[in-house]
Amino acid sequence: MGANNGKQYGSEGKGSSSISSDISSSTDHTPTKALKNVATTEGLETSTRTLSTPSPGLILPSKSSSLSSPALSSNGHETNSSSSSSAHTETVAVIHPQPGVHTRSRQSKIHHYAPINLLPDHTLLQIFSHLPTNQLCRCARVCRRWYNLAWDPRLWSTIRLTGELLHADRAIRVLTHRLCQDTPNVCLTLETVVVNGCKRLTDRGLHILAQCCPELRRLEVAGCYNISNDAVFEVVSRCPSLEHLDLSGCSKVTCISLTQEASLQLSPLHGQQISIHFLDMTDCFSLEDEGLRTIASHCPRLTHLYLRRCSRLTDEALRHLSLHCPSIRELSLSDCRLVGDFGLREVARLEGCLRYLSVAHCTRITDVGVRYVARYCPRLRYLNARGCEGLTDHGLGHLARSCPKLKSLDVGKCPLVSDSGLEQLAMYCQGLRRVSLRACESVTGRGLKALAANCCELQLLNVQDCEVSPEALRFVRRHCRRCIIEHTNPAFY
Repeated sequence: MGANNGKQYGSEGKGSSSISSDISSSTDHTPTKALKNVATTEGLETSTRTLSTPSPGLILPSKSSSLSSPALSSNGHETNSSSSSSAHTETVAVIHPQPGVHTRSRQSKIHHYAPINLLPDHTLLQIFSHLPTNQLCRCARVCRRWYNLAWDPRLWSTIRLTGELLHADRAIRVLTHRLCQDTPNVCLTLETVVVNGCKRLTDRGLHILAQCCPELRRLEVAGCYNISNDAVFEVVSRCPSLEHLDLSGCSKVTCISLTQEASLQLSPLHGQQISIHFLDMTDCFSLEDEGLRTIASHCPRLTHLYLRRCSRLTDEALRHLSLHCPSIRELSLSDCRLVGDFGLREVARLEGCLRYLSVAHCTRITDVGVRYVARYCPRLRYLNARGCEGLTDHGLGHLARSCPKLKSLDVGKCPLVSDSGLEQLAMYCQGLRRVSLRACESVTGRGLKALAANCCELQLLNVQDCEVSPEALRFVRRHCRRCIIEHTNPAFY
C-alpha cells in the first residue's frame, strides 16, 4: 500500500515548486535510503516532492541525533523502530505535501470524530500560538484544516530554530518561501528570528532573511560563528526596523555599518542611521577600536550594549562610544582587560542615562575611574566591579555618596574593600538589594551588621570565602528576613 501511494505521489509531484527538489536532491551527504524508509513507513503517505503549497517538516534526525537533541527531533516523522535503523549523524530538512489529499478513509473517519476537532478555529489558533516552530510545522501535517490553521500569518511573527545539526540555511529558505506565498517575495508578518546555537547557519541564510523580511525587528544568532560582516551588512541595510541584534559568539563579525567598507564613515548624503537599540557582541574576539567606532557612528540610538570578553578594546574605543551614543543605559565591559580609568572617564560622559555598568575583571580600573562614574552618573542602579583589585574603601565611599539609588553591587575579589566601605554603603545606599562580597578578605562581621541594620530590603548577600562569624550571619538573617545568604561557613545553618 505504501509503495503504491508513493508512486501516486511521485506522479503528482512533477511540475511542483523547485524548492522541494532543491532540498530533497541536496548532496549534503544525505542517504536517500533513509528517506525512502521513512516515506514508506509513515501512516500518512509522504514524499520529498511537494504540491503547490508545501508544508515543511523541518527536521528529520537520525536515531542517535534525536537522543542528543530532543528539541529538533520533535519535527521528525513518527516511524517504526525498523525505519529509523539506518542511523546517520546528520540532520536534513525535508518537505511534506499538504495533508488530507491521499489519506485512507479509516484514518479520515477517526480524525473526523476526534474530540479536538470540536474546538472552533479561534481556539485552535490560540493553542497553536504557544507552540514552537518545529511543533507548529508538525501540526500542519495532521489534516487539511490544521494545515490551513497552522499557516495562519498571525502565528508566524516569530521563528525559533535551535540545534547544532540543523540545516539552518535550508530551514530558513523553506519557511520564508512558504510565508511569502500570499505576498510574493516578501514576508510582512515575520518580526522575530531566533537561530541561537545553529552552527551551520551561514551568510546565505541571513541573506534570505534580509531579502524576504523587511519588517524584521529582532534577530538572535548567538553562537553562529560562520556569520560574517557581509551578512550583517545585508540585514541592517535591508531591515530598517531592526531594533534588537544578538551577535554573541560570532567571532568573525568586526563591525556593523551601512557601508560595505568598514573604514568608510556614514556620509551625510545618505541621511540614514541604523535603528538598533539592543546590541550584544559578547565573545566577538575580533572586535577592535576601529570597529566599535564604526558601530557607534552608525548606531546612535543604542541603549543596551554588551561587549563582554572583547579583549582587544581599549580606552580609545569608549571615547567614540560616549561621543556618538549618548543614550546608553546598560553597558558591559566585563573582561575587557585593556580598559582602565581613562575609559571609565569617557563612560562617565553618558551622565544621567547610565543605569547598568559592568567592568568585572578589568584589572586596570582603580578608585579614580569609579570616582568619575560616581560623580557624573548619579542614577546608577547596578555596578559589577568584581576582580578590580585597585578598588578600595575610598572609591566605595564616593560611590555610596553620589549614587544613593544603587540597588546591586558586586565587589567580590576586591581585597582592599573592608568594613569601612560597607559602613558608608549602609549609610547612603539603604535601598541595596543585592551585594556580593565574595573573597573580600578584609570584610568582617562589623561591616555585615551595618549593612543588615540599614538595608532592610536586602535580598541576596554573597559572603563566600569571607572570614565572617556565624553570629554576624544570624544577625543578618534576623534583620533581613527575605535575604538569601550565600556563605561557606559550616557553623551557620
